[in-house]
Amino acid sequence: MFTGIIEELGEVKAIEQQQDAIRLTIGAKKVLSDLGRGDSISCSGTCLTAIEIDDSGFTADVMLETLKRSSLSEVKVGDPINLERAMSATTRFGGHVVQGHVDGVGEFVSREKSDNWDWVRIKMPHELMKYVVMKGSITFDGISLTVNEIDGDVIGLSLIPETLTVTTLGYKKPGDKVNVEADILAKHIERLMEHK
Repeated sequence: MFTGIIEELGEVKAIEQQQDAIRLTIGAKKVLSDLGRGDSISCSGTCLTAIEIDDSGFTADVMLETLKRSSLSEVKVGDPINLERAMSATTRFGGHVVQGHVDGVGEFVSREKSDNWDWVRIKMPHELMKYVVMKGSITFDGISLTVNEIDGDVIGLSLIPETLTVTTLGYKKPGDKVNVEADILAKHIERLMEHK
């Protein structure tokens, strides 16, 4: 489980194509401090497993299911990638409950710059809009964010300079893809209501 508070902006260093998967090598520094083989790590919102670790980064396999459901199918060498280690029992819980299980892929629509923040709009997959509420939590590329506007299938967000500096959302432009994870609490409530 994760909190959606990005620890580091890593970089895709290598992509090894496999028959029905890819192996990513990601350059990193901060998240390596206590990352062990077999540990979970959120890579732009996808929960991956570190299989090889050295002083410059780590390697993780991305299975076909993850490639089908996430934007990792389009990742290129040199791309930035949001990194967060799995939370521990002593971690500050600054974001919200994030599983690293991507529900779908959204599309970056627009960015309006202000002196101190950016106003960003992202088009959601229509089937996930039922989980979105004003001032509720949403995860884009593994980042815990607050919904500030709902206009059809488009969500508006205010991004502070810290978010723009340390996450991929500072680099996104119209047409770019983002991984979407809806709030797990909303999904559980929906399931409970179906079986009441």
